[in-house]
Amino acid sequence: MAKALSPQELDEKVAELSYEDARSRLVEIVTRLEQGNIPLEDALTMWELGEALARRCESWLDGARERLRAAQTAASGQAGAATAPANRSDAPEEEA
Repeated sequence: MAKALSPQELDEKVAELSYEDARSRLVEIVTRLEQGNIPLEDALTMWELGEALARRCESWLDGARERLRAAQTAASGQAGAATAPANRSDAPEEEA
């Protein structure tokens, strides 16, 4: 029987997977576990791999959320600059 991998080793094993690949493998594991005809040791190994895949998916989603926030912040800054009055020489001067 193969030695069980630590959570860190499992994370390293799935680190290069795309979100879609990690999610697809996770769905396969869940389906097999739900069938219930797997020896306990194999089921535990699959569960642990599923946990690593779930962490990988969460990591991808966290990165996507951060990118969206950055894009929204940049868009808000550009929209604010576009609607701000231009500093033109023909604009009336304000009195102090």
